[in-house]
Amino acid sequence: MRHARQVRGGQQGFTLIELVAVVVLIGIALSVVSLSFSKSLGNARVQAASRDLVAALRYTRGQAIVKGQQEALDLDIQNNTYQAPGKTLVRLPKEMHMTLLTAESEQTGATSGRIRFFPDGASTGGHISVFMGSREWRINVSWLTGRVEREEIAQH
Repeated sequence: MRHARQVRGGQQGFTLIELVAVVVLIGIALSVVSLSFSKSLGNARVQAASRDLVAALRYTRGQAIVKGQQEALDLDIQNNTYQAPGKTLVRLPKEMHMTLLTAESEQTGATSGRIRFFPDGASTGGHISVFMGSREWRINVSWLTGRVEREEIAQH
C-alpha cells in the first residue's frame, strides 16, 4: 500500500517581495554596466576619430613627398569636417568639435583653413584640437619637419 507524503508548512518557494528585490538588483546592475559601456564606447569613438585625423594628415604629407608637389588637408571647423587630397569628406561625430590654428595664409574663411605640406616634407604647421566634453586631443604639425603628433591635454 502506498501512502502520499505531505510537506509540512505548505509548498516551498520564493515570496513576491524576494522576486521583486532580485529584479530591482538586476536592473540596477544592468544600468551601471550600460552607463560605463556607453562612456567607454564614446571615448573609443573620439580616440578613433582623432587617430583618423592624424592618419589623414600623415597621408597628405606622404602624398606631397611622393608626388613632389604641395598638398593640403582642408578643414571646415563650422561643419566639423576635413578632407585629404583625393579622399572623401570626413565628418567628425556630432558630440565632437575641433579648432584649428594655422598660418594666416592658410585660412580659407572665418571657420575654415588648411595645413599644407611641401615636397620636402615640411609644412605650414599648426595644430588642430579635437574636443569632446571637457576632454581635448591636440594634433600638432611641425612646420619644419611636417611631423604629426597627437597628445591628450590634461583636464583642468
